[in-house]
Amino acid sequence: MQNGKKALIAMSGGVDSSVAACLMKQQGYTCMGVTMKLYDNEEIGVSSEKTCCTLKDVEDARFVAQALDMPYYVLNFKDKFEEEVIQRFVDTYIEGGTPNPCIDCNHRIKFRALMRRMEELGYDYVVTGHYARISYDETSGKYILKKALDSTKDQSYVLYNLTQEQLAHTLFPLGTYEKTEARKIAEANGLLNAHKHDSQDICFVPDGDYGKFIEGYCERTGKEEEGGKFSPFEPGDFVTEDGKVLGHHKGIIHYTIGQRKGLGLSLPQPLYVCRKDLDKNKVVLAPNDRLFQDTLEAGELNFISGEYPRGAFRCCAKIRYKQKEAPATVTPIDEKRVKVVFDEPQRGITPGQAVVFYDGDQVLGGGRILRSKEE
Repeated sequence: MQNGKKALIAMSGGVDSSVAACLMKQQGYTCMGVTMKLYDNEEIGVSSEKTCCTLKDVEDARFVAQALDMPYYVLNFKDKFEEEVIQRFVDTYIEGGTPNPCIDCNHRIKFRALMRRMEELGYDYVVTGHYARISYDETSGKYILKKALDSTKDQSYVLYNLTQEQLAHTLFPLGTYEKTEARKIAEANGLLNAHKHDSQDICFVPDGDYGKFIEGYCERTGKEEEGGKFSPFEPGDFVTEDGKVLGHHKGIIHYTIGQRKGLGLSLPQPLYVCRKDLDKNKVVLAPNDRLFQDTLEAGELNFISGEYPRGAFRCCAKIRYKQKEAPATVTPIDEKRVKVVFDEPQRGITPGQAVVFYDGDQVLGGGRILRSKEE
């Protein structure tokens, strides 16, 4: 039985979005499946056999839509994706940071560009296969973003940019399910991708070699190589904190804070990337204990309630997707920046990544890490 509501289902061809579509149909929504065409493999130099956004994925999504008796379309967001995700990814590395393109894709493509398309088509909701929950608080009149019940699959970290308006028109059907349950639902409904492997890598850098991708992208597009006094593509020195040269690096874009493997050095003790000096073209290496800091500054902020904090507040915060949140104090610096001080030092605070604030299972908001205490 139809409930009178219309849902636009973002379908990647994977099991999660397919089960989301199945659940929405079972709940009586009028559904349309869409796959977002985000890039051409040849244009960005990625093998079509390695990336998750293949013709096979489109075929899987189309098959599921047909099995669920719902219309299905492929929507072209290539230009928007390159501008809002790939270019920001490249720019952040060139500037010495480490980006999180999944956050940009959710923020700028799925819940901005796709939601505009939803409105144009006269639909009520955008539905995705994210593991997160949305509730509505009658007292405050606000929507609340919460962690998924399955803590091993919770994706609330990458959704902290959602606004009240977006939450009002978004549904996460999998938020109350465990991954094993989702696969059982897919199996019970005869979906061909019930046991399809999850995608692990960034979709447009499936082999994990970010430096190689950035070099190739800049060469193809003629993008100017900027960062500091030196080109971030130019080889330079690995050094200790007191300036001792340990060897030579192949370009600052190839390294990120906390990295130990892939340095190409034979060292008497494990050393990690603790800082990148773009002005001197040096990558500073140090022992693991030097990676722990307790203070960071963040910008590009979003608070789920839509209200900027008037003063300091206590919460739990985390600086990486897979990291457990830790107690911290967040203090506004001005209308665009906050200072976050953790009760205990955190390992590998990295500019370009996100810091996300929690109150129990509720997401308060978050922002982009601009710098750590020692920078």
